[in-house]
Amino acid sequence: MDYRQAHPEVTVLDPPDAIQHLRNRQSMLQDVADINLSNSYGRVGVPKQLVITSDDASSIPDAVTQAGIKLPLVAKPLLADGSSKSHELSIAYDPESLQKLDPPLVLQEFVNHGGVMFKVYIIGEAIKVVRRFSLPDVSKRELTKNSGVFPVPRVSCAAASAEDADLDPRVAEIPPYPLLERLAKELRRRLGLHLFNLDIIRDHGNPDRFYVIDINYFPGYGKMPEYEYMFTDFFLSLGQRKYKKYALASC
Repeated sequence: MDYRQAHPEVTVLDPPDAIQHLRNRQSMLQDVADINLSNSYGRVGVPKQLVITSDDASSIPDAVTQAGIKLPLVAKPLLADGSSKSHELSIAYDPESLQKLDPPLVLQEFVNHGGVMFKVYIIGEAIKVVRRFSLPDVSKRELTKNSGVFPVPRVSCAAASAEDADLDPRVAEIPPYPLLERLAKELRRRLGLHLFNLDIIRDHGNPDRFYVIDINYFPGYGKMPEYEYMFTDFFLSLGQRKYKKYALASC
């Protein structure tokens, strides 16, 4: 902050304090929940979730019952700091297995979404959507048969691309761009950031219902097609904005 005030001529892409907001999964999705976006193109929210900060894992089953969230649950480390540990996700199928988890963490209701996730990359005002394979749906029968905690592989990597896969159109259809544009605009304003991405899933039982399950700052843009052109346009727009600002100030 001191450097920014001492050198106003330097362009700061995103302020560090705003970036820190996305390092904690407790605060990460709050802005999405507060927006509670709904229009003629669909609705965007977040899955029901519970933050566990106590080190006593034996208290987790009671906390889940009191919160009224349903199994199966996706367990995510509370901190999303980019470390390998922050990507170590698990899925828990029964109450007893919850005691095997390692707090602090966030428990998120698993939403059946047809095994497809949408990576929504945001660079300034530009948006690019890429399909990725995700976790398969969990049927009621599987839920009664399965028990325990199972590690979840990193399903959002480039190797899991679903762009060329033969998918059910009801699952693979990109979320409506007017909906994404409004969501991105609101989040840019609330978060104060230009460079981030949203992991979005579509409720398999309700195609107009979408959930943001993660927000990542400066994600792996190299996995995104045509990222070079989008960044070039973004930097040019920043330069033009800066030039106009100084030109007006000198008048």
